[in-house]
Amino acid sequence: MKRNILLALSGCVAAGNAAAAGMDETINELVAPIVNPFVGMIFSTIPFPFTDVQVPWIVLWLVVAAVFFTVYLGFINLKGFKHAVDLVSGKYTDPKSKGDGEVSHFQALATALSGTVGLGNIAGVAVAVSIGGAGATFWMILAGLLGMSSKFVECSLGVKYRNTNPDGSVSGGPMYYLSKGLANRGNPAFGRTLAVLFSICAIGGALGGGNMFQANQAFKQVVGVTGGDASFLADKGWLFGLILAVIVGIVIIGGIKSIAKVTEKVVPFMAVIYVGAALIILGINFDLIDDAFGAILDGAFTGEGVAGGVIGAMIQGFKRAAFSNEAGVGSAAIAHSAVKTKEPLSEGFVSLLEPFIDTVVICTMTALVIIITGYLDNDSGLAGVELTSAAFGSAIGWFPYILAIAVVLFAFSTMISWSYYGLKAWTYLFGESKKAELIFKVKFCIFVVIGAAMNLGPVIDFSDAMIFSMALVNIVGLYILVPEIKRDLADYWARLESGKIRKVEAASER
Repeated sequence: MKRNILLALSGCVAAGNAAAAGMDETINELVAPIVNPFVGMIFSTIPFPFTDVQVPWIVLWLVVAAVFFTVYLGFINLKGFKHAVDLVSGKYTDPKSKGDGEVSHFQALATALSGTVGLGNIAGVAVAVSIGGAGATFWMILAGLLGMSSKFVECSLGVKYRNTNPDGSVSGGPMYYLSKGLANRGNPAFGRTLAVLFSICAIGGALGGGNMFQANQAFKQVVGVTGGDASFLADKGWLFGLILAVIVGIVIIGGIKSIAKVTEKVVPFMAVIYVGAALIILGINFDLIDDAFGAILDGAFTGEGVAGGVIGAMIQGFKRAAFSNEAGVGSAAIAHSAVKTKEPLSEGFVSLLEPFIDTVVICTMTALVIIITGYLDNDSGLAGVELTSAAFGSAIGWFPYILAIAVVLFAFSTMISWSYYGLKAWTYLFGESKKAELIFKVKFCIFVVIGAAMNLGPVIDFSDAMIFSMALVNIVGLYILVPEIKRDLADYWARLESGKIRKVEAASER
């Protein structure tokens, strides 16, 4: 299998050499008229009630669902936090358990995190605070906390309705709980339709936003720190993409177990590098932290911020959180479905840590550094990753180089996770077989080269729209199926409080 993928990749070199600006423009001109209406529909805006501020309706769709699930499940995001930490730390894991699944709680969490922690935490936060002011950080944190409840619902359902294949591997995610769950409720045709739509969108999102965009941004960051236009790699995106594709291919050939082994090492390493640098800067400027939080609260509630005051800050914060942690999109449920457990809700608890780490911790660290270093009010004209890099670099001169490494790692980890998401959507549509898996993996690696070598604006916009179309489909199913999770949760709490779950899963500790 490895030889087949490498042979396929070798054929990409010639195509990569031809990836010039003229070709980019030609492709964009051909694709734009087809995809732009769809992109415009998904990211279209509507007036926020009683204001003149416009908000993407898909963001409201995600936030309203998160609020509903939080209230409906009795603030599970707060009540279940400690239990989630206990589960990840292994306190309820019996190594002798023979439950279905392929990876541990921690590996499933790391894999899902690797799919969300990325450029959104670095560049997206800078955009949010630049437009919405410091107050956007408060609403970003709130949206992250609410998103924990959405993750709990979708990942619990992912494990509950997963399939165990003859070879011992598992397949789960929205495709399965939409089709099987709605069939149990007497709507098999509707469930199957939603599952097929979700799978199509997941494949498009995996090849685009989860692949080409990541490769493209990683290449640009590496070129930037190696001399810009004078860099040896400046006109060799295909070469960078080919090298990256080979590395990605080697990892994804091994399936979720191989991916999990990589992400459980890469994700903590990324977090230590990035959060560690942020903590150093916050420590150096310890006396300014109070002022920074004061600015965040002031901007969140007084209406003195930009882009519409309180409402503008709220929209930017909610938008960034939704785009960063993907709560409600359904992608993470595919990774969490592979966990080794007999308790579906146990992985729901683990998954609620994902938005907390991604948004409440990492995104907030980025915002604080930008605010404390004075780059929020700086007239440098920088935006996105350049603004974040400059803010960190003002305190740690060599940090832009570290950031380049972080961006490449973020991109790599996102790609291998989304390869799994796309693969499971692919095999749902075309059947579980080694041939089907090989076809998708080869396609995915080829798209790595294309993404690094070309600048396909409308294609990337389309793939982003596909990702958020997943949320449109997924949340419809979550609303229908969440009463099941509420009943299961009541039973789970009762067994946990009586000690039955601990006796079953922690028997080896005695």
